Amino acid sequence: MYQIKTYNAIAQAGLDAFTTDYQLNQSDEPDAYLIRSVDLHHQALPKSLKVIARAGAGVNNVPLEAATANGTAVFNTPGSNANAVKELIIALLIIASRNLMAAANYSAQHTEADVSQRTEHDKTKFNGTELLGKTLAVIGLGHVGSLVANAALGLGMHVIGYDPYLSADAAWNIAKQVQRADSIETAVKNADYVTVHVPKEEDTLNLLGAPELAAMQPQVQLFNYSRGGIVDNGAVLDALKAGRLAHYYTDFGEPRIANHADITVTPHIGGSTIEAEINGATQAAQTIMTYLETGNVQYAINLPTLNVPFNAAYRFTVIHQNVPNMVSQITQKLAAAGLNIATMANAAKKQTAYTIIDVDDLDHESSQQLIDALNKIPAVNRVRLLINH
Repeated sequence: MYQIKTYNAIAQAGLDAFTTDYQLNQSDEPDAYLIRSVDLHHQALPKSLKVIARAGAGVNNVPLEAATANGTAVFNTPGSNANAVKELIIALLIIASRNLMAAANYSAQHTEADVSQRTEHDKTKFNGTELLGKTLAVIGLGHVGSLVANAALGLGMHVIGYDPYLSADAAWNIAKQVQRADSIETAVKNADYVTVHVPKEEDTLNLLGAPELAAMQPQVQLFNYSRGGIVDNGAVLDALKAGRLAHYYTDFGEPRIANHADITVTPHIGGSTIEAEINGATQAAQTIMTYLETGNVQYAINLPTLNVPFNAAYRFTVIHQNVPNMVSQITQKLAAAGLNIATMANAAKKQTAYTIIDVDDLDHESSQQLIDALNKIPAVNRVRLLINH
């Protein structure tokens, strides 16, 4: 029986996805955490914890180094809220082009008897533009960016995208009419609107800063519904003051951009729809079950992707440091135990590697001795033995 601990309000559909082999919130030594926004940075991770799955895209709330050292795989649910974010960006494009917020605020402040005559006289203040024929630059063409790009094409916009890490699989999801740029500066230089959709990593911090904003034409409108820190807010304030930006829309506020007439901050609602919460919870539950039962890895943050059909009777999985001679040390331990390897696979992601080894014959006594021997290898973080039922 696997033990799952949940944090935050997890959509019931996700909880219902677990089979009868799983118990929810019944143990202080869980095999898995299913989380949303809880901050785990100040919590000690139990040694029993084999997997953390976040029902959402970002994992800023998870201590990745501590999890890896604990032998805990960390997963997110990419794409689960992509449609929700896409729809919000399209809504904001329309709101921005038609000055809807300013117009609504005006109407809210003028409710006197002659409101009809007054608004008829003043409505030209809020004349907007149409999206048809305008240019949208999309920085990042993954799950969200590709949907935004395709939807903008449907509105009659010209779309130019930039993504140096675009995978072949992701490229299939992008309409051929989306023009590809070879740099951010090239993508944004003729854009009327710029939206960014990239993960928050060390090399994406301040991805849009002063040089990139300087490359934009005057009065461009900028959207950051990716992560806080992807856009340099200090550079945004300077660009607004210089008239380079017309408006900045973001889901990630901080004091220095609060109460600014040309900045709209929404309360982190990009992926907050009922459907997205269901998608994320369900996907996270399936990820947990797949990892615990087969050891296979896809969309892990701290482990490499490794999918191996589980056809043998037993499977060892080993999370270890990506250092020389590790595979030979592991196989030597199996040879010393008199085991023949039916299937073996190994992959690495930065400083961490992951090895899957399948065997057909194994008795309980030798299995425990082997696990103990593998755990004694200094660079090993966690060893698991899975039984193919």
